[in-house]
Amino acid sequence: MKASRGSPSADRDRLAEAVYTRVKDDIFEFRMLPGTRFSENEIALRARVSRTPVREALLRLRREGFLDVHSKSGWSVRMLDFERFEHLYDARIVLETDAARKLCAGSPRENLAALKKIWLVAPKHRRTDWIEVAQLDEAFHAALVAAAGNPELARMHADVTERIRIVRRLDFTQAERIQATYDEHAAILRAVLARKPQQATLLLRSHIERSKLEVRKISIHRLHMAHQEATPRRRAGAR
Repeated sequence: MKASRGSPSADRDRLAEAVYTRVKDDIFEFRMLPGTRFSENEIALRARVSRTPVREALLRLRREGFLDVHSKSGWSVRMLDFERFEHLYDARIVLETDAARKLCAGSPRENLAALKKIWLVAPKHRRTDWIEVAQLDEAFHAALVAAAGNPELARMHADVTERIRIVRRLDFTQAERIQATYDEHAAILRAVLARKPQQATLLLRSHIERSKLEVRKISIHRLHMAHQEATPRRRAGAR
């Protein structure tokens, strides 16, 4: 990362943002697992920047709950806090069921047309790559909330989504969960398009509760398995 011409402050902010994004991606893509220890020097060498923007980026990630700092022993990726994740899943239920009710009271067809092309497909056309399906799952729920038309609720939902991303993605390392997600998303979408608020909210609540139950089953072993499965895919994509 080479600084472009500009004020020192602007360059530092840009570099800090780049380091922040890279480290956060490493956490979400399982290149840095919970408990992984590292130093500021390691990150600085890898990113080819000074320690100042690195420290700014790491402090930001610490404030957001992704990292811990240790006296005289560097940094580590924060261990998974399952109680916190359950609270965040409960917040999802509130935000998304409210959005579903509003959609059913309006005209959801135009806003949700793109989702139909992804989720209302025959089984043979369903995606099977778990990382891709995890990203599509996030986009599905974000689209429902955004289509309801309240940008503040959409912003709150995006914040919740980011905080649960690491455990949410692990839900898709199992093939049966991918198929269940397709079935459940299709049922939710059909209920919303048919303007059936009671059915839509019930299906949505059940869908999120089921995902929350799967989070409770997540173990460090599954984290390592996800890391091993994701690594060859990333290498192939880099060719």
